[in-house]
Amino acid sequence: MGKRDNMPKQYTFIVEKGKDGYLVSRVLGLPDCFAKAKSMDKLLERTKEAILLFLKTSKDKEVYSKFVGFQQIEV
Repeated sequence: MGKRDNMPKQYTFIVEKGKDGYLVSRVLGLPDCFAKAKSMDKLLERTKEAILLFLKTSKDKEVYSKFVGFQQIEV
């Protein structure tokens, strides 16, 4: 393992607000990796914890997709 293995990686996540008032984050490229909290500070903390747990327990440590952007569509 070289120095690059220990360098921080960036992950992209979506934040939504549920009907119950909680904020929910969903990490793109990491299936079933999400967190929930009442404040943004707590959500960020819990999202980091969720990512670390995912990476610790997942067999595949790589992000499955690369974030490209958001689009909206009217139906």
